Amino acid sequence: QVQFVESGGGLVQPGGSLRLSCAASGSIFSILAMGWYRQAPGKERELVASISSSGGTYYADSVKGRFTISRDNAKNTVHLQMNSLKSEDTAVYYCNTGAKSTPASGIRIYWGQGTQVTVSS
Repeated sequence: QVQFVESGGGLVQPGGSLRLSCAASGSIFSILAMGWYRQAPGKERELVASISSSGGTYYADSVKGRFTISRDNAKNTVHLQMNSLKSEDTAVYYCNTGAKSTPASGIRIYWGQGTQVTVSS
């Protein structure tokens, strides 16, 4: 069974940094796009950043210049480096991937369980 597990969340002061990681376990044939979403209390889940299989990236305007997404295809892992954190970055962060478990299988969307990021003094 394929799973994606996040790590790296926590409490940080404004202006600080955190690095989130999301690693896959189980049998995977290929991973297509990988991304990070976040959901703050009372708000809808929003796309923060994504990276394609060829390395093309997308960032929400609110995080451009502060966050960097990267992936390690050999380890089926995606990272989100978050710098200059603000209180409005406080949310539960989820990794999201499209992957195939075998060459003949369809693309399935996977979500991690979420990791809490709290930015507060």
